[in-house]
Amino acid sequence: MDEKQQHEIEVLLASERPEDIREGLARVKREIVRQGSEEARPYFEAVTTLFYIDPLDRPDLLPLLEEAITLLVGFGGWVIPSLVEKLDAGDMKAQIAIGHALGRLGADAIEPLMEAYHASEDPSRQAFILYAMGKIKSPKIVDAVTLAIAAAQDPDMELRDTATRAIGKFVESIDTIDMDEGLRRELAARLQANLADESSGIRAKAVRSLGKMARHGFLTADEKEMLRAAFLRILGKDEAFAWDRAYLVRREAEEALGHLE
Repeated sequence: MDEKQQHEIEVLLASERPEDIREGLARVKREIVRQGSEEARPYFEAVTTLFYIDPLDRPDLLPLLEEAITLLVGFGGWVIPSLVEKLDAGDMKAQIAIGHALGRLGADAIEPLMEAYHASEDPSRQAFILYAMGKIKSPKIVDAVTLAIAAAQDPDMELRDTATRAIGKFVESIDTIDMDEGLRRELAARLQANLADESSGIRAKAVRSLGKMARHGFLTADEKEMLRAAFLRILGKDEAFAWDRAYLVRREAEEALGHLE
């Protein structure tokens, strides 16, 4: 490893100038091609520092953050354990970026993420682990459904919220034939229970995830009719006229009704 070159790259990536950061990322990419991803391992940490960029404060750096995530995925599967460990970094911006990177790394990240989830007692860390799993587009994510169902009824509101959303993401990737009927019913029942959650955000996500279950063939005709009645009640279009007071929930119900046809 050329220590002088490594130092130059680290300085470029630490710069506030977009052109410097872009040049630093380009050099890392060239090193991966020249040396191989394992040999370019020392650059991994330098690239992950970009995950702490605040895109609201520096919107001009957002394309570079996206480029950094893509580059990190290019290192290969060996980065998964390190990324999972960094999910407890305590910086939401970094955790979101890491979640996106793990999602793009795909099915290989599922087992390490599940192991980390069960090993943790911190609901905030568990929530970001679930967030990362929700980014994975693989039918193998069915292995995490039981975990998500339990999390969707956790006393911690943040974890409950993330799990309720993640369930909807999961069903977009899972084939109906890969899910046990008992598990499918349990999944639908949990989301229906969350329609009555005290948090309007969780209620809205429960509506959205149920809509996705309907759209992707995870609900029976009878279940769809029960949901139709529930969504109409949320919208105040039933005989009780007792609509959900949260606009966000009503908006989601209006959209989800279209998936029940």
